[in-house]
Amino acid sequence: MSERTPLLHYRLSASVNEPAAKQPPKLNIFFGVVIPTLLSMFSVVVFLRVGFVVGQCGLYQTIAMLLVAYFIISMTVLSVCAISTNGALDAGGAYYMISRALGPEFGGSIGIMFFLANVCGSALFVLGLVEAMLTTFGIPEDGSSLSGSRYMVLPTGYWWSLLYGTVILLLCVLVCLVGAHIYAKATFLIFIIVIVVLGTIFISFFVVPFRTVQLPGHRNASLGPMSANFTGFKLDTLMGNVQADYTVDYTTGVMMSFASVFAVMFNGCTGIMAGSNMSGDLKNPSYSIPRGTITAVIFTFVIYNLLSILISCTCDRILLQQDYGFLTDINVWHPFVTIGVYSSTLSAAMSNLIGASRVLYALARDDLFGRFLSPAKHTSASGNPWVSVLISWILVQLVLFSGKLNTIASIATIFFLLVYAAVDLACLALEWASAPNFRPTFRYFTWHTCVLGIMGCAVMMFLINAIYASASIAFMLLLLLLIHYLSPVSSWGCISQALIFHQVHTTLQDYVLPSDPLQSQYDSWLSLVDHLNIKAFVNLTLADSVRHGVQHLLFISGLGGMRPNTLVLGFYDDAPPQDQLQDSTLSMCRFSESSAQVDDPEDPNDPPFHFPPVRGGVSVGRGGKSLGPQEYVCIIADAVKMLKNVALVRYFGQFDRTQALQGPVFVDVWPVNLLRPDSAAYVDTCSLFLLQLACILNMTRAWQKAKLRLFLCVEEGRSLKGTEQKLKHLLKDLRMKADICTVPWDSQVTLHWQREDDKGFANSFPSNTSRVSDEYLQAVNKLILDQTLCPPAVRFLYLPRPPADTSRYHDYLHQLELLTRNLGPTLLIHGVTPVITTDL
Repeated sequence: MSERTPLLHYRLSASVNEPAAKQPPKLNIFFGVVIPTLLSMFSVVVFLRVGFVVGQCGLYQTIAMLLVAYFIISMTVLSVCAISTNGALDAGGAYYMISRALGPEFGGSIGIMFFLANVCGSALFVLGLVEAMLTTFGIPEDGSSLSGSRYMVLPTGYWWSLLYGTVILLLCVLVCLVGAHIYAKATFLIFIIVIVVLGTIFISFFVVPFRTVQLPGHRNASLGPMSANFTGFKLDTLMGNVQADYTVDYTTGVMMSFASVFAVMFNGCTGIMAGSNMSGDLKNPSYSIPRGTITAVIFTFVIYNLLSILISCTCDRILLQQDYGFLTDINVWHPFVTIGVYSSTLSAAMSNLIGASRVLYALARDDLFGRFLSPAKHTSASGNPWVSVLISWILVQLVLFSGKLNTIASIATIFFLLVYAAVDLACLALEWASAPNFRPTFRYFTWHTCVLGIMGCAVMMFLINAIYASASIAFMLLLLLLIHYLSPVSSWGCISQALIFHQVHTTLQDYVLPSDPLQSQYDSWLSLVDHLNIKAFVNLTLADSVRHGVQHLLFISGLGGMRPNTLVLGFYDDAPPQDQLQDSTLSMCRFSESSAQVDDPEDPNDPPFHFPPVRGGVSVGRGGKSLGPQEYVCIIADAVKMLKNVALVRYFGQFDRTQALQGPVFVDVWPVNLLRPDSAAYVDTCSLFLLQLACILNMTRAWQKAKLRLFLCVEEGRSLKGTEQKLKHLLKDLRMKADICTVPWDSQVTLHWQREDDKGFANSFPSNTSRVSDEYLQAVNKLILDQTLCPPAVRFLYLPRPPADTSRYHDYLHQLELLTRNLGPTLLIHGVTPVITTDL
């Protein structure tokens, strides 16, 4: 493991939260995610533009458009679900996800694009509501009725439309200024209305008879108003609507095409971020966002397809092309659809406005733009970013000057596609970096889905409008450069740094070292690394002792942020030393004075690496070992003082990979310092590092089916339930799946305290070990062995740091030997690096 993983910044997170200031209640999955997402995805499209899409594209291309659009957003939804379930998610939604994964430059530039996308989206839905109002109540400038309605009370024209939009936007701002809870209550009422209206629309297709509908804006003095028919279910009507027939959009006078219609239709899919925008207002964002978003996406996909089919079977082509509000005319009760249009578009406008304000607030709070956005940090007493709401309102008002819904649609769609591509890129970067703390509980994604999402977004951006797409990307790159040079240094992960580290790693592995006394051994070690198919640097050193050699290696190994931070040693005991480099399974050749072998360069079975016996068959120390117990513990102490993690490996000579990974596989973890029975803390740096290593092992392909078992040692009379609940909560925050097994150890602890009382032992040195008796250690050893009917493939135990008193080193090693005797493959872990986080 390296001290610093390039993509993510790790920090230790406490398991017990400090009391926080009283905040308003948070939103649940239904009110906070499902309803805002559904209403944002329905909005203006479901009532005013489904007929437009079918009329221009035909049924075949409409279904193809829906499949393409939902394929793109589904890939993005999978990425959103993965990132949002990878720990705590703060305010800012998609911006927070991207910035914490790709770094401040990418995050800040995409955050601005996402903010602008929400601004344009809000303006889009406000104009959609204005259009719906004028269709029903508008008086054309020539005095004729747009829809033949007798309720002609609203003057029409550019400035009148701008006035109506301004009033509607002001209403949205007032709701957003009050706060997210008023917004949630308002959207729930709107949700009920929209569902009822949708129900009446579906019923109308079946119960309304043949009906002639007057077309808006086509009155002729001699011929009277043009009209089209609602035919009911007829095969001729269906066959007339299956093929594409692109015409001029009567609201803008622009000839339609596949790309321009897709831009309008795709706005019905851009609401997938409505739930993640509310991440700061949700009770449990990691739980609510995936479930709520997926539910909304599936529901809207079904509704859009059903509506397209029913419309194709029942409505004349001319009706679909020349009357975008025809659903009102064919409904069982006309005001139903009018109410639904007003409600859904108003809700979508509010959703985008409040989403824009939350993104702007998150950008300001991160200080990426310095004083320029500092006013947006201000919040009300309840935490509502009211200044951000006002800034967003001003920008939406400026966008309203464009005046036409279809004009804004292309710009908003490209902004949203750019953001979706960035979310997929963030998830792809996290997946490819193989960062240890990227452990999303949502697993239905791969790097393939991320790549497909990125490609789909990029292709559709340029199909919709190549000029707008190019300008958006250029603007994003300009923002990226500005943030890179002007923003303060942040502690977030940075994708550019990760790429540099990867390149350095690759280059250094290929580097040919100059000749030195150890050069002859380098080739063998490099060949061994290739043979084992692992990624590693090779460093060799000459020293007068093993201890000094280890010190040298700890100093010289690695480069910069890629320095190793963990020392792995074989366990020191009386077992005969086994030189695994001479193992036959590695196709090694043994050399001896009596029988020399000559390699055949033509022999494919001849290994490319040769290591002379490191112990030479001559006893260097006790039992043929090259170092004594005192020096061995000194090595451990040196590593800890140098802030290196230490792992002691015992009995792995008994590990048979083929048998160990067959059938049910268990990994046992004992995250408590068993040499300190008076201190049973489970949340310290060492315990969390031990959990991290066990989890990393579980993440590797060969060990993915293994089950982690976490053993909780408890004494009678202590609160078991509270400790177990805290541990479960910690595991949930850390995205680790493990079975918690409670182990009573009163008898073992009693042995320890009896020994303390009898001999008057005292912990006279600053260490996390104590003067425990052999009887206690043997009892704990038996306790570990007796716990499982199915023995684990490997055990992880807490390794205390060596005592400060060097005269106690022999006792320390003796304690470890008794504790781990006959346990099978065991890892004793001492961690000094805080690598666990509950954040992204």
